[in-house]
Amino acid sequence: MMAGKILKMGFRQRTITSIVVSFLLLLIMVLSGLWIGEEQLEIQPEDMNEAPSLHHLFGTDWLGRDMLTRTFKGVTISFGVGILAAFSSTVIALVFSLLASVNGKADRVVTWLIDLFLSVPHIVLLLLISFAMGGGFQGVVVGLAFTHWPSLTRVLRAEMLQVKNAEYVSVSRKLGKSRLWIARHHIIPHLRPQLFIGFVLLFPHAILHEAAITFLGFGLPPEQPAIGIILSESMLYLSTGMWWLAVFPGLSLLLMVALFDILGRNLRKWADPFHGQKGV
Repeated sequence: MMAGKILKMGFRQRTITSIVVSFLLLLIMVLSGLWIGEEQLEIQPEDMNEAPSLHHLFGTDWLGRDMLTRTFKGVTISFGVGILAAFSSTVIALVFSLLASVNGKADRVVTWLIDLFLSVPHIVLLLLISFAMGGGFQGVVVGLAFTHWPSLTRVLRAEMLQVKNAEYVSVSRKLGKSRLWIARHHIIPHLRPQLFIGFVLLFPHAILHEAAITFLGFGLPPEQPAIGIILSESMLYLSTGMWWLAVFPGLSLLLMVALFDILGRNLRKWADPFHGQKGV
């Protein structure tokens, strides 16, 4: 009995430690990019095509721009796009899951929409929506928001059906409470943890897809030092041996995605006691 409690405490401490470390590393990456000004991204002809060194840790590009500052600025831009897109997708998922709880017909329509969007590959639908919106920051955010809601909606809908059949909700109906009152006081509070964790877990998908369509030329404009732009431009110089132009930005993007994934999974373990006990 005592050994089981010690194991559970150790598991909980490891989970909290992982959450704190992941959050701090993400905070450092984002704040570093926010502090970078335009003057630090300027062209420096005397430093063209330098390999990684103590003076330029990530090397420089064909215009002499420091790749460390460009990479951190690009990661910050990707972070902003990911936050907006994940938040928008979470709101859409909440709205559709609430609509699904109205009646059987609405639930069938929402289920049909979920199956329809999931049947089309994300990247194809994202490219079509972004292109139709004219590309740029707005097109990318709208495209990401309208392609990443189905999976979370399916989870929220299942939770909603469980809450609707709960005894305390039946009591509220018998007492004459309206659907809006039940949604505000019973359903939304129950869905709040799933909404937050779903938002965190949507973020890695959003920034990877943003980088992908920007790399293909359908995303953010070329004047912004986004990771997709940096990787796209580096393709022209990889054959000349300038490997650092793609390796460090790509690894930085993967690091941010991995940190958010670790953060989301550990938050789910911490918030869900059954899930947490299962990992012990």
